[in-house]
Amino acid sequence: MLLSAASGAADAFVFLCVGQVFAGVMTGNLVLLGASAAGAGEDGVALRVVTALTAYACGAACGALMARLPLAVVLLAEAVLLGVAAALWGFGLVPSYGDRLGLLALVSLAMGIQGRARVTPTNYFTGTLTSLAGRAAARELGPGDGWVLGRLGAVVAGAGLAAVTERWWSPGAALGAVALVIAALALEGVRRGGWRAAPDKGKPRPDRGNPAGAA
Repeated sequence: MLLSAASGAADAFVFLCVGQVFAGVMTGNLVLLGASAAGAGEDGVALRVVTALTAYACGAACGALMARLPLAVVLLAEAVLLGVAAALWGFGLVPSYGDRLGLLALVSLAMGIQGRARVTPTNYFTGTLTSLAGRAAARELGPGDGWVLGRLGAVVAGAGLAAVTERWWSPGAALGAVALVIAALALEGVRRGGWRAAPDKGKPRPDRGNPAGAA
């Protein structure tokens, strides 16, 4: 849930402050790219979308290469990337369009890593919502679906946190995502009793029709 909230915060920050694209929701970016190709939307959005898509793919590839490492190490890498992005934004070191593209790349790279950090999705939720609605219609909701709803709510809460921060203290708009990932990192350290490797292979996916195993 903390990582889901971090995803919402990161996407809201990028959308509001960097240029109306997403750092983690690649489906939305593909739609924006198609609209841009048809001449709709803001000038320059295609370049921002391509930057986000490329950086996210690189992050996902890095996350795959780090699959055998302890989750805490993967989360630390993500936290460092988000922390650098927050510092660049907070200290006003992104005055040019090119600098903002670099900032976007950092956050998207972090979201790509997060996308591979766990078996359960924490930064893409269309499938989660679709599966949840299907189970509800079939009256097959289970105990684990409370966590599914919690992750969906966490995305909204994280985005709201970033939006409120951007409105009242714009230099700190990127800090919410950093704080949430650090909180997840601390929780993982406590839960595992350290930073030893504990892969999630075979873990049930409550968004894919196996809610009972996710309780």
